[in-house]
Formats: sequence, structure tokens, C-alpha cells
Amino acid sequence: MRLEGRKALVTGGAKGIGAATAARLAAEGAEVWVGDIDSEGARRVAGEINGQALELDVTELDSVRAAVEATGALDVLVNNAGTDEFGFFTYTTPEQWQRVIGLNLFGVLNCTHAALPGMQEAGYGRIVSISSEAGRVGSKGSAVYSAAKGGVVAFMKAIARENARYGITANSIAPGPIETPLLMGAREFGEIGEKVIETMKEATQMKRLGRPEEVAAAVAFLASGDAAYVTGETLGVSGGLGMV
Repeated sequence: MRLEGRKALVTGGAKGIGAATAARLAAEGAEVWVGDIDSEGARRVAGEINGQALELDVTELDSVRAAVEATGALDVLVNNAGTDEFGFFTYTTPEQWQRVIGLNLFGVLNCTHAALPGMQEAGYGRIVSISSEAGRVGSKGSAVYSAAKGGVVAFMKAIARENARYGITANSIAPGPIETPLLMGAREFGEIGEKVIETMKEATQMKRLGRPEEVAAAVAFLASGDAAYVTGETLGVSGGLGMV
């Protein structure tokens, strides 16, 4: 029960890594608020873990501020909401860039901006942002996603430097290929999608896809007192994909 007495907000909590993270934090004793633009999915997950649900659009600062205000004194923020639109960069459009960067990077900025004042006042906070190994090594077919996730890594480092004096830590997690609706959605592209998934799996040292629960375990560690002396770091949960 490492998070007993702590209040946590998980964005993009209706499915995948977000849902697994909400469940893990609740199991560790946290009071969990599940935020998602999919309000029905958020309510379902919240009901399963005895948590609270919030309809939350991380790309809209007003929506984020209202959500953070609803939670009250927030101890833990997990920036998980994200998306990708697969395609080689040459064939993508500025509208796609705006959607992908808006959700993956500006969403993290919005949520962090809304949560920090309360954490600073309390003298305590844990911010964990889900980046990606794509943000560290680049991913073919996901150039804009890679750029956004790389931005998350750099942003967390800056936030860690600015807020250590307030007792706030800020870290990111870089998952590799995880069996989530986002990755498995590549199958919609038929044989090409299957090849993408298989190629990513073979690029890991463990030759398998990760599970959302394995990422959630890393989030719980970084959100807990066990990681009190860890800040500005990026923890790879990728089966060795990001080894250098």
C-alpha cells in the first residue's frame, strides 16, 4: 500500500496502459481519478477500482483545469493520454501533426501546468508521463509521434529541475511495443499492420510484446516513496528495445 492516502489522476485512463495504471495505483492504496475524453470508458474503469471518473480533454486547458480542481489536492499526476496516426512523414499533413502533437505533447503541458501550483503549495508531488522508446530512438512510420514523445522526455527533465525544491519529482516512462488498443489497431492495415507489430516485437530482446500491467508497475514505483530520490529520468519498459 505504497500510495495509501495519496490522490492520483490518470489521463487516458479508459483503456490500455491508462486503465492498467489506474488499477495498479488503486491496488497500492491511492484514491484514483480516471480522466478520459471517453467518459463512458472512464466510468467503467473507475467503477471497477472504486475510483472516480472525469470527462477530460487534455488538449483543452480549461477542461484540464476543471478536472484538476474537481480532484482537490492532487498528489500524483500520470500523463498517459496519447495517440498516433501511422504513416510515412512525406504523406502526412499539418492537420495530422496538430492532432498527434496536440494530444501527446500539449496534453502533457496542459495537465502539468494545471497540477503544479497545488503540488508546489503542498510541497509534494509526483508527475509521471508516458513517453515512448520512439521518442528516444525514432520510429519509422511515426515521425511526428516520435517528435512529440521526445518532447515529453525533455519537458519532464525541465520540470524536474524547476520543481525539485518544492518536493516534486518528474519522470517519464518509455514503453516499447505494448499490447494496447493503439498498437493492435495497426492490424486494421492488414498484412502491413501485422508486419509492423511483428517487427517491433522482434526488435525487443525478449521477443514479445509487453503488457499494460508491466508499464503500470513502473508508474507505481515512480509515484511512490520508493522513488523519492529519482527525478528527471526516463525509465524504459521495452524488453530491451532502447538499449544503447
